[in-house]
Amino acid sequence: MGNCLTSWFSCFHSSNITPTTFTSSDANYSSSTPQPTTTAGSTEAAGSQLLSGATVSTSDGIDPESDPLSPKVNGGRILESPRLKVFAFSDLKSTTRNFKSDTLLGEGGFGKVYRGWVDERTLAPCKPGTGIAVAIKKLNDESMQGFEEWQSEINFLGRLSHPNLVKLLGYCWEDKELLLVYEFVQKGSLENHLFRRNAMVEPLPWDLRLRIAIGAARGLAFLHASDKQVIYRDFKASNILLDGIYNAKISDFGLAKVGPAGGASHVTTRIMGTYGYVAPEYIATGHLYVKSDVYGFGVVLLELMTGLRAMDKHRPNGQQNLVDWLRPTLSQKRKMKNIMDARMEGQYSSKAMLQAAQVTLKCLEPDPKSRPSMKEVLDDLVKIQAIKDKPMPFKRGSGSGSGSGSGSGSGSNRSTNTHCLGGRPALNHHYHTPLQ
Repeated sequence: MGNCLTSWFSCFHSSNITPTTFTSSDANYSSSTPQPTTTAGSTEAAGSQLLSGATVSTSDGIDPESDPLSPKVNGGRILESPRLKVFAFSDLKSTTRNFKSDTLLGEGGFGKVYRGWVDERTLAPCKPGTGIAVAIKKLNDESMQGFEEWQSEINFLGRLSHPNLVKLLGYCWEDKELLLVYEFVQKGSLENHLFRRNAMVEPLPWDLRLRIAIGAARGLAFLHASDKQVIYRDFKASNILLDGIYNAKISDFGLAKVGPAGGASHVTTRIMGTYGYVAPEYIATGHLYVKSDVYGFGVVLLELMTGLRAMDKHRPNGQQNLVDWLRPTLSQKRKMKNIMDARMEGQYSSKAMLQAAQVTLKCLEPDPKSRPSMKEVLDDLVKIQAIKDKPMPFKRGSGSGSGSGSGSGSGSNRSTNTHCLGGRPALNHHYHTPLQ
C-alpha cells in the first residue's frame, strides 16, 4: 500500500500554507496548479494539469470502486490519479436553478452548499427530482478558506475511495468560480442529530451511535493505514455525515495533511482546527501526529456518550470544555452512569458503557504515544458492539448528562459545522482559523 501512495503524496502542498482569497489575477501558484478558464473545454484541459501533472480523468460516471487497476486495501481504494468530472459552471448553475435559495443546504467557512441533480451514469445536469441528487459547494468570494482548501479536497478525495469517506464526484474552476460536487448524504451531519432539538429528528439510540462511531473509525483507520498516512486534522461531529441508513461518512478534507516521512514522528505545521477537538500537543507545539486524529475521535466518542458539545460557552465555568470537565469521570465506574445521555437510558449494558468509557479515555491520553491506533480503537468498538448483556436500568442522579440541563439544549445549539452535504440543517458558520 505504501508503494502506491509514494508517487502521488509527494505533490501535496507544504505544511505551512496561508489560506488565500483567490482572484483571477493571482499568479502565486505553481505551474502544476490548474488555471481558470471561461469555457468547459479549456477548463478540462487545465484540469489535466492538476496535482503536479497527474491526469484528472474527465470520463463520465467512473466509479473508483469498480476500477480493476486500483487494489482494494482496508475496505477502500487509493487511486494513482483522480477520477473526477470537470463540470462546466453553466451546468452547475442550471442544475441549481441559478443557485436558487430553495436549493440551499447549508453554509460554512468555504461558502454555500446547494442541492442539484445529475444523471447517474454521465453526471450531466438533470431536472430536479430526476437522476441522483448531489451537493454542490460554491466558494464564497470572501471565504477565509479559499483556494488551498478547495485544492486539498481534490488532492485527497479525488484519489481516496472508501465507504466511510464522502465521495467527491467532480469540480469546476471557471474565472473566479470554484466549486466542488459531492454525493448527496441524506441525513446530514452527526452534529445535527446529537445536538439540535427538533421534533422531526429522533434522538439517536445507543446501538446507532455505536455503529456511527465504528463507521467513522473505519474511515480514519483507512486514512492512517499506510506508510504515507493521511492526517485528517479536523475530526468533529459536524464533519461526520450520515447517509439514508446512518452509515457514517467523513467529509471536508480541507485541512488534511500528509503524515510524517523518513522515520519522523510528526509534521510541523501552523495550528488549524476547531476548539475542543484539537489535540493538546498540536496546540502546544504545532507538532501534528497521526494520533492527533485519535484524540479528536475520542472527543467525538465523549459527545456520543454524553450528548454534550465538545465546547459550549453557555455551560458554567469549569464545564465549558467537555474533555477537561468529564475526562476524570471516565475512570470512575460509579459516576459514569450520571454523565450518559439521558435519552439513551435503558439501551445499553453496564459492561458496554464502561468499556466505551475506557476506549474514550485511551483516545484522550495527553501523550500521543500512549493513545491507541485507530485500528485498535476500531477493534475495541466492534467488541463492544458484540456485547449482548442485558441493558442497565437505573435512576438518574444529579449528574452531568444531557438530560440534567447542563447545556445541550436550545441555548447551546451554536454550530461548528463547516458544511453540509446532506439533509437541510440550520445555516451555520465556522471558519478554519489558526488556533492561538
